[in-house]
Amino acid sequence: MASINYSVLDLATVIEGHTIADSFQNSVVNARQAEALGYTRYWFAEHHNMINVASSATSLLIGHVAAHTTSIRVGSGGIMLPNHSPLVVAEQFGTLETLYPGRIDLGLGRAPGSDQTTAFAIRGENMNAAFHFPQDVESLQHYLTGDHPNGVSAIPGEGLDIPIWILGSSLDSARLAAAKGLPYAFASHFAPAYFLQAIDLYRKSFKPSKHLQEPYVIACVNVVVADTDDEAQYLATSLQQLFRGIITGKRQLLPPPVENINNIWSAAEREAAMQMLAYSFFGSKATVQTQLTDFIIRTGINELMVTSHIYSQEARLKSYRLLAEALNA
Repeated sequence: MASINYSVLDLATVIEGHTIADSFQNSVVNARQAEALGYTRYWFAEHHNMINVASSATSLLIGHVAAHTTSIRVGSGGIMLPNHSPLVVAEQFGTLETLYPGRIDLGLGRAPGSDQTTAFAIRGENMNAAFHFPQDVESLQHYLTGDHPNGVSAIPGEGLDIPIWILGSSLDSARLAAAKGLPYAFASHFAPAYFLQAIDLYRKSFKPSKHLQEPYVIACVNVVVADTDDEAQYLATSLQQLFRGIITGKRQLLPPPVENINNIWSAAEREAAMQMLAYSFFGSKATVQTQLTDFIIRTGINELMVTSHIYSQEARLKSYRLLAEALNA
């Protein structure tokens, strides 16, 4: 397979029968192995009010994992900027970059990372903040460069070279990333509908900037690798059950795998889940290598980011190891 950067997206998934503290410890173990296996970056995503996702305090987890690793880049995939003041984000990530220089990424999204009731609990009267996302991104950039027009400084943060990424699942995010000359990460692991159209628009509309001279695309996908195709499909039923919970509104902790997922979901639930999971790769190392080679060539992405919701921590570590072997073969 042609050389490509490969990375991890972690939601600090809470596993049935285990605690949130276990999830945080697993993240450290996963990140340390990822570092040893040559993964480029390890990102956390901001979500709120979800029983199975413990990455709500995203910047704190970034600092925790950065403190327990030495070289892998650690960052956000992403910080939901309308939930925060750009100044506070600049200060938080300025602190992280000062503590772990040259290792911090700042990925930004516009969604609330939750339901509307929770968004109101976070944003209060500022529920229209998402409409100001482009201006808030620009404001954040000004704080980091130190030329913000209001005379307020981000300390720490000012003058630090922290890479900013635009995250998204729509054409709007592609347009913004292209207009600002920033790298673009697409959430194809759960929102695949506009993936091909968005990255094509991004590339065609891209304007070089001081940050980036050519378009750079990350695609996030679901990956489960095991010794055999059957074992990988079995392990992937935990993820499939998780998505059934999203569809039905009955979220659950990540459950153990089952022998026959069709005994659990209805035909309609299966169809909806499989649409969301369109960019998922489950199989042996050889199978996933073939599938991903085709995906990478077909899409021309610059970097592959994987998320792997696997019930067994041992099996998850093995999946990451087998994936690295497949990508480096």
